[in-house]
Amino acid sequence: MLTLNNVGKSFGPLRVLKGIDLTVSRSEVVCLIGPSGSGKSTLLRSMAFLEEYDEGDILVEGQLLGWQPDSLSSGKPRKRASQARVNQVRSNIGMVFQQFNLWPHMTALGNVSEALLRVRKLPAKDARERALAMLTKVGLGHKGDAYPSQLSGGQQQRVAIARALAMEPQIMLFDEPTSALDPELVGEVLQVMKALAKEGMTMVVVTHEMGFAAQVADSVVFLDHGEIVAQGTPREIFHNSEHPRLQQFLQNYLDRNAFWQDSKEDVPA
Repeated sequence: MLTLNNVGKSFGPLRVLKGIDLTVSRSEVVCLIGPSGSGKSTLLRSMAFLEEYDEGDILVEGQLLGWQPDSLSSGKPRKRASQARVNQVRSNIGMVFQQFNLWPHMTALGNVSEALLRVRKLPAKDARERALAMLTKVGLGHKGDAYPSQLSGGQQQRVAIARALAMEPQIMLFDEPTSALDPELVGEVLQVMKALAKEGMTMVVVTHEMGFAAQVADSVVFLDHGEIVAQGTPREIFHNSEHPRLQQFLQNYLDRNAFWQDSKEDVPA
């Protein structure tokens, strides 16, 4: 479904991705973990060509994403593919961001149906029916007439997921979808993502939720300083890896969680 070969990305003199090789198979869930600044979000955005990677190639179902094929091996500057070609290759990709990015003047139903009307050119009745079906899928069928300001953060993120699903993507990319949520709202979004995984949706997820990665991922990829440092099954990554940088990262995560567990009884009523 998705193949990355020696992918690199620089912002000026700063190389943020270095020689990334990664394959995502159909119905596979891949979780990207790592410290802040390790390149996770840049890598995910490159998979949708929201960032223009400048080394290597990314193939979506065998089709080169973003660049003209004959410009990769010529030794000359890369030539960007036409926008129509970029859109065609990434038409099977849906993306959910940290921020919900909902239109505040539109209802939940309007937010989900807008792209169906403008991009897919569906008749209004068909767009409304599909949008309502997707809202129902994420548990918000009863909130179609609500505006974003009337929804909790978790509900807004579920609307954003429904909006992406309405376009019928084959691959879903999630960029820390729970990072902007209050802790008590995280679970409702993760439950929707778990349900998608069970249905066989191909997913790449940037996350700090180690429990989600351990339970749902088929493969966990640990990035540090723009490189893949370790990759394997959840058991291999969370229990069997002896890589010192990965061990340090996981220990820091455990220490933070242990702090809150140990401290919660000391919080005054």
